[in-house]
Amino acid sequence: MQSQATYNYKVVRQFAVMTVIWGIVGMLVGVIIAAQLVWPELNVHEWLSYGRLRPLHTNAVIFAFGGCALFATSYFAVQRTSHAPLFAPGLAAFTFWGWQLIIVLAAISLPLGMTSGKEYAELEWPIDILITLVWVSYAVVFFGTIVKRTISHIYVANWFFGGFILTVAVLHLVNSAAVPVTLFKSYSAYAGVQDAMVQWWYGHNAVGFFLTAGFLGMMYYFVPKQAGRPVYSYRLSVVHFWALIFTYMWAGPHHLHYTALPDWTQSVGMIFSLILLAPSWGGMINGIMTLSGAWHKLRDDPILKFMITSLSFYGMSTFEGPMMSIKTVNALSHYTDWTVGHVHSGALGWVAMISIGSIYYLLPRLFGKPEMASKKLIEVHFWVATIGVVLYIASMWIAGVMQGLMWRATNVDGTLTYSFVESVKATYPFWTIRLLGGLLFLSGMLIMAYNMFLTMAGGKAVNAPVLAPAAAH
Repeated sequence: MQSQATYNYKVVRQFAVMTVIWGIVGMLVGVIIAAQLVWPELNVHEWLSYGRLRPLHTNAVIFAFGGCALFATSYFAVQRTSHAPLFAPGLAAFTFWGWQLIIVLAAISLPLGMTSGKEYAELEWPIDILITLVWVSYAVVFFGTIVKRTISHIYVANWFFGGFILTVAVLHLVNSAAVPVTLFKSYSAYAGVQDAMVQWWYGHNAVGFFLTAGFLGMMYYFVPKQAGRPVYSYRLSVVHFWALIFTYMWAGPHHLHYTALPDWTQSVGMIFSLILLAPSWGGMINGIMTLSGAWHKLRDDPILKFMITSLSFYGMSTFEGPMMSIKTVNALSHYTDWTVGHVHSGALGWVAMISIGSIYYLLPRLFGKPEMASKKLIEVHFWVATIGVVLYIASMWIAGVMQGLMWRATNVDGTLTYSFVESVKATYPFWTIRLLGGLLFLSGMLIMAYNMFLTMAGGKAVNAPVLAPAAAH
């Protein structure tokens, strides 16, 4: 009977399709706020002002686009590697509809100014409770599937997905602890520098676990699959996992250099950030070296191009991050657009590209097709997206270094050489280039959506049969 059971692809299909749709929405808001910096007159209403839309953009791209990609890929990978259909399918359906409701509530509440004011955790307390319910359900479905697996081995991608699920739960519960005042307003349970420390312990680990560990799980499943090669070093993948999750936890204080946070705490954050380079590059090298003996496939496989390029950006971002955590470098980079460039080399170059590659892998399999409707459009999407990322991050790097140098420049008598507004004026050309880069990346997502709907139109929803345990060998 085991071989006649089927994997639960329905929830994977739902999340995969919404990944593309929310990607367009989140990136469109990003393009709007980028345009508002170039043309301030676009701040037409308080609900649509930069200050209200900016948290909407970060939440939409991280939790709507990135979150849906993580749900889709983890639900797919855990079934395939466990040789078992999803545990509690009703609960899995709840995670989909609950997550979409959270996204819609964020899209309503943030423009209305309902915010806790905490970076990446702006949503107010009733939505935080809903997030907790959905996340616990996600954990039950994921780990329940691992418990009912029919083969003894737990593949490394599931270690990364599992680590991300558990850690994000702890981060969310601790950082979102608040005292409700009304239905739409609460105050943090922490105050002053403790609040800042808890916030950036959460904030950097949201990057470390939501945007890194989860997507490394994606990388460890889909890169070997698309390349048709085994992981380069399975031992390295396990070392990579334990080293990464231990080290990341301590890196948060590097966001608070030159603040009221005790100096020794800042130094601990800096030291662990520098150590973090080793496991990060271990993972990047492991992913890229998986193509050993298969490099020729890059010539005509645009999905593989997305995946390998994402690993290159992961390597670059995880070199840049530790460098920016060094206090003397941070004295120049902090509060500048260099930080914005760094975040987006990770968010667009790494997170979005590995997600796009993985979703392109999934879609034909979920709709009973041998491949996507148009391979040519994937190729076009790849080049449009890559040029967009390069324009975006290069313009922000240059703008950031320029800003840092202008702010610290002094005359011989000790007075500042430039007023702040002069640095703003000098940044305008770079903001324009960033807008162009963002527009290109958004255009790529629109191409992907068109290709996705073409693929769906010519196919039908399918659920693959569960492999018998013997088929693993």
